[in-house]
Amino acid sequence: MLSSPDLSFSRTLPIVVFNQLGELLEQMAQTVGSAVLILTEATLARIYIPVEWQRQRFTLVVSEQFSALLVGTFEQGSREIEGQGIYSEINAQLTFNLEAIASFVYELKDLFECDSYTHQNLERYQQIIKPNDATLQSQFTLLLLEYLLTQPNQEIIASPSPIGPAVYICQPVEDALKKQISQERLLNQVTTQIRKSLDLPVIMATAITQVREFLELDRLVIYKFAASQVNTQPYQSDTIPFNETALTTDMELSVRESTEIYFSIHENNDRYSPFISTNNQPLLGDCQKYGGYIVYEARATNAITSVLNYTEKNCFIRTSQCWEKYQQGFTLAVDDVEKTYALEECLLNFLRECQVRAKLAAPIMFEDKLWGLLIAHQCDRPYQWNDSEKSLLVAIAEQLAIAIHQAELMQTLTQEKQNLEQRVIERTMALRDALLAAEAASRIRSEFLATISHELLTPLTYVIGMSSTLLRWPLGELSQRQRGYLQTIHDSGEHLLAMINDILDLSQIEAGKTALNISEFSLVNVAENAVKSLQKKATSEQINLILDLQIDPRCDRFTADAKRVEQILWNLLTNAIKFTPKSGSVTLRLWVEDNTAIFQVEDTGIGIPEEQLPLLFEKFQQLDTPYRRRYEGTGLGLALTKQLVELHRGRIEVESAVSIGSIFTVWIPTQAMRVGS
Repeated sequence: MLSSPDLSFSRTLPIVVFNQLGELLEQMAQTVGSAVLILTEATLARIYIPVEWQRQRFTLVVSEQFSALLVGTFEQGSREIEGQGIYSEINAQLTFNLEAIASFVYELKDLFECDSYTHQNLERYQQIIKPNDATLQSQFTLLLLEYLLTQPNQEIIASPSPIGPAVYICQPVEDALKKQISQERLLNQVTTQIRKSLDLPVIMATAITQVREFLELDRLVIYKFAASQVNTQPYQSDTIPFNETALTTDMELSVRESTEIYFSIHENNDRYSPFISTNNQPLLGDCQKYGGYIVYEARATNAITSVLNYTEKNCFIRTSQCWEKYQQGFTLAVDDVEKTYALEECLLNFLRECQVRAKLAAPIMFEDKLWGLLIAHQCDRPYQWNDSEKSLLVAIAEQLAIAIHQAELMQTLTQEKQNLEQRVIERTMALRDALLAAEAASRIRSEFLATISHELLTPLTYVIGMSSTLLRWPLGELSQRQRGYLQTIHDSGEHLLAMINDILDLSQIEAGKTALNISEFSLVNVAENAVKSLQKKATSEQINLILDLQIDPRCDRFTADAKRVEQILWNLLTNAIKFTPKSGSVTLRLWVEDNTAIFQVEDTGIGIPEEQLPLLFEKFQQLDTPYRRRYEGTGLGLALTKQLVELHRGRIEVESAVSIGSIFTVWIPTQAMRVGS
């Protein structure tokens, strides 16, 4: 800090006298002319400063002809009591020493980042400091003398006049309480509105209008950073070109280059204006690159300039210090932009053009991230922001953050709902298309198979019939070789006929054209007929075919389609015989449980590997076994069997072990007799 021994003046002064000395220096600087720098502690309002600077006040005047420095430091724990005319004292130093002033400017310059305009301008002014012009020095002495002579008996604390008007001693306290109650009422109104509504644009517009009126502000705006996700623009109206403004965030949160975005202007006196682009969406690509945009504005009168209509100057630069301060909840209070931005000529001219003389900025934090700023403006005069105004603006910013959080949740839920609905629609359409395609393919296939099968039946009937006739001829008319050929033709025809019948049955069932012929019959007779029809085949294959009846005679009568049940048993027994080696056995068991007939076909065949079990009942599937080529087949037998079982609302299961055998179990519930049967 300042430590030169050549100080012109050094003593403890009342703060009011210190302030008046500063005003004299500023008054003197106005007479110097151009190229003069006037700085106060207000310049440090927007940056981080060390503790020793926080207790310091100063007025610095620098030019080639006249330079002076008034610096004062409060004692530890001392402070100014605002609005009461009672002030603490300050250790003041007034100097005109060239080296002392240059040293102070050097230390002041180091508080700013080296790439900032403030740092560069301070460095330039540091180099122009020269000894004061004698005439100007004398002029300041006379100015100081005139001040001392006009106020020889100034009291720091004025005594109450005995003849003055009576003042209620508790009036200031009462006024403060009334103002606090009004603020609480306003805050409660905003909070209530947020709880009752999810309409973020309405909440923001109403809140800033009420706060502006309560604080008697010239202008109140909401500034949103481009990275923020919540959309606050429900309206669309005419748009005008607008380069993103750094008015609310000043040089710390702006950029050197400008980019064209759009702001919507309400026709209703432009009292508040939501941001919107030409396609009803903010131009986030540009904004994310350059900063942000204003989403709402409330003005006292139409005579006050709207900040939505101004073009940004190419003189702004982003500085991390202010950004970090806002991120940590810092509230920026600028009582006079002329003093705070004295070194930022381009920015200061822009603020003048926008009619900003004093401002107060409170951060809007959303999920620990800086969403935007709530900015208050006084346009035509400096204004000293008090603690109650700062507190109210911070509280309103917190409530707006809650509203933003609600809107973000609702926006997310709405978007998720829309996405889910869209996915359901797309999935339903895809499934419908797939189902229609599958049904069409199945129908075409079934029609094709049915047509081909019917076309094959007629010639096949002639083949089987004529071969049977020839086989009945006397042996002398046909040689043994010819008779063998005829037998092969006859057997192949029979095999082909069985395959065609299976295809027709399967096609009819899949097309939903097969109806069960329900009747009452004997389960034992059906089982015996199935075994009897295959006994000859089993004997020729040297396989022991066994019928194991475990049925109570009282449960023998059953209601179902007897022909289809016999077909099920015949298919299962044929399959078991087909894949059972010689000297093996195939057993058909039968019993009844709870009005359900249970058929079980067990063989001692080669078994089925576990990984192939899921393919067992698929159409045209033949398992890769040593018996596959010994017995030709289409793989329709078990598929048709499963369809017939399910047509009876039953089920079929299989258990198998390789080299041990397989067990097929079928459950068929009793069927209801149709009326009129």
